[in-house]
Amino acid sequence: MDTMKVGQSATIISFTDEVMSLKLLEMGCVPGEVVTLERKAPLGDPIAISVAGYLLSLRIDEACTVIVSIHD
Repeated sequence: MDTMKVGQSATIISFTDEVMSLKLLEMGCVPGEVVTLERKAPLGDPIAISVAGYLLSLRIDEACTVIVSIHD
């Protein structure tokens, strides 16, 4: 998810970190859910994604643990 561009959408596939995945699952980031990158901070960290009808702010190290399939 950390390589997405602002405005780009993707579908969550899986996670690379078990502990972080539990936190993200509780916040609505479940496999199959579509996410959209809404904003990036000026230095690129944190990012804001739209997921499950709300905005979620993530640090880049958290976003790196989410494997997504980017939509064209």
